[in-house]
Amino acid sequence: MSEIKTVGVVGSGTMGTGIAIVIARAGFKTIVLDTREEALENARQQAAGFLQKSVARGKLKEGQDVEIMQQWTGTTRAEDLAECDLVIEAIFEDLKVKHELFSKLDKICPPHTLFASNTSTISITEIAGGSGRPDKVAGMHFCLPAQLMKLVEMSPGLTTSDETSNRLWAFTEALGQKPVKTRDTPGFILNYFLIPWHNDVINMVDQGVAEPADIDRAVKTALGYPLGPLELLDMVGMDTQKLLSEAMYGLTNEPRAACPTLVKRMIGAGKLGRKTGEGFHSYQNNKIFGA
Repeated sequence: MSEIKTVGVVGSGTMGTGIAIVIARAGFKTIVLDTREEALENARQQAAGFLQKSVARGKLKEGQDVEIMQQWTGTTRAEDLAECDLVIEAIFEDLKVKHELFSKLDKICPPHTLFASNTSTISITEIAGGSGRPDKVAGMHFCLPAQLMKLVEMSPGLTTSDETSNRLWAFTEALGQKPVKTRDTPGFILNYFLIPWHNDVINMVDQGVAEPADIDRAVKTALGYPLGPLELLDMVGMDTQKLLSEAMYGLTNEPRAACPTLVKRMIGAGKLGRKTGEGFHSYQNNKIFGA
């Protein structure tokens, strides 16, 4: 059984950056792949800023942030993932694109390399079917924001080997995360509830029931949530919520999973959330959550 020492993360958006922070912080060599240099640089700056704030808050020792970032490398070349023992994809929810990615990586990475998907809606079994190594593919769904949330939903597909599942479970614990096992079903545990619920909240805003700030305040005060649903949606991004809703609705035909028209209007207006500085709330900067 090969030990996991070097990990690739594909995608340097909100989720990819958070996942890479978790991996580098745990002492693993971390290679972040994206097609755009500017996206990689932004992810690196956000990660460094988050870790600096962790030092200021006493969560890390002085200088530990610099040591962690020394584990971090960004690249636009898929070939640079050839040394990875594990590659986690955190790209958008499109089965064809995921198949193209893993098929390419199958030709680049050595036979022992495991593949994991951070998907929250697409079948792991279907993703594995286009990977070239279906026994070495599983789901690892980190929770947003990954750098703060400990839960990881671990989802084996029908073809995932027990060895793969065991190695990934042990790796997740080595990260300091808390794995839970789920079946390969749409939304797994969290998004089975969250996608329809978030759409209900969006429709509530669209119908003028209450202002976003009041909805968030009510949920945090009465239910004890650290983030309100609209604050969380601004972190997810309206573009991602649209993809999640469309994927979930396509798999389940659940009416509450259908993408709300307000989401589409907000995308048209460029109000995607934290990444654009405005969504249901306004933001002064685009720093990663917690920085």
